[in-house]
Amino acid sequence: MRTRADIECWLTDMDGVLVHENTPVPGAAELLQQWRDLGTPFLVLTNNSIFTPRDLSARLRASGLDVPEASIWTSALATADFLRSQAPGGSAFVIGEAGLTTALHEAGFIMTETNPDYVVVGETRNYSFEAITKAIRFIAAGARFIATNPDATGPSVDGVLPATGAISALITKAIGKEPYVVGKPNPMMFRSALNRIGAHSETTGMIGDRMDTDIVAGIEAGLHTVLVLTGISDDAEIERYPFRPDEVLESVADLVSEEPLEAEEADIL
Repeated sequence: MRTRADIECWLTDMDGVLVHENTPVPGAAELLQQWRDLGTPFLVLTNNSIFTPRDLSARLRASGLDVPEASIWTSALATADFLRSQAPGGSAFVIGEAGLTTALHEAGFIMTETNPDYVVVGETRNYSFEAITKAIRFIAAGARFIATNPDATGPSVDGVLPATGAISALITKAIGKEPYVVGKPNPMMFRSALNRIGAHSETTGMIGDRMDTDIVAGIEAGLHTVLVLTGISDDAEIERYPFRPDEVLESVADLVSEEPLEAEEADIL
């Protein structure tokens, strides 16, 4: 049976695991430092497709966490990676922000409002009736429908906001077609993240705070799963599901070694 000692690489969710409302979770900075000291490959994952990795790296740095942009994997990057594998040099009509459009551009896609191969819906705070109408018409004409993530709502200081899943549902209701969703809980996002750092599922762990996205996707991707209780999940939430994580911890602080091993010692294990 696989244990934490078998894990050589880590994937971790961001909000609720490393930060909570822009405040670092106790132990997060120490865990990131431990991974750097040991040369442990890791990626910070987020379903948020609004921001580029550079934006998110700056946000984390302002919170006191040092995560380089190369160590951040968003649903926008996963979506761009998926579309590049499906239709290299393709075209897309995009409802989304810089995080998504930049990722698609870097993947070689053309943004267009003329006969697109795909309609791609991501997170944005500027949904418009006109853009949604165009999306519906393009899908009716044969464009394939993609969503970066299924989250119906997102948080804000004033309360919940409608998110990607809510807008996708509006389009689905109008046209009768469901999108292919790339982000969590689709294990596709984890597989692309593994490829990004050259990791194998058998020796990779996933840390998350949500049973319905992080943990179920980690299980389906064949990863060692760790649920932390610093986000939305508690014991009652865990009991709602028929599956279980490999570990349940109070926070990422429980993953920090009291006496971190030297990189050479880690190689021996």
